[in-house]
Amino acid sequence: MSCVGLVLVSHSKELTQGLQEILKQVQPHVPVAIAGGTEEGEIGTSSEKIKNAIESVYSDHGVVIFFDLGSALINTEIAIEWLEGKNKVAIADAPLVEGAYAAIVESGCGSSLEEVLQAAQEAKTIQKIL
Repeated sequence: MSCVGLVLVSHSKELTQGLQEILKQVQPHVPVAIAGGTEEGEIGTSSEKIKNAIESVYSDHGVVIFFDLGSALINTEIAIEWLEGKNKVAIADAPLVEGAYAAIVESGCGSSLEEVLQAAQEAKTIQKIL
């Protein structure tokens, strides 16, 4: 079964690696790529790494991208502009961890790009403490 792919963008490579590990335990067949840190291994983000991550998990089902902080969004938008012929890409307005978790569950059920994006964005309303 092909699924909507996920891309995790963070200023920290270790943060994306840890989250990817958690997500793969939940749904091992959903493609998840990471773009954490700069090419030099520093804290920051890279449009080139983000573009490569998107391309590595892209399919006709699409890709949902998650990011941590403001400049990660800017570099993600630049990366998307560089893509050619890949129009099924969405940026989730969602918390990185909770949104990606909700998205991987939804993607693993074979849901559409729009359904995966919606599940991710609904994670903003999760109340952790009652």
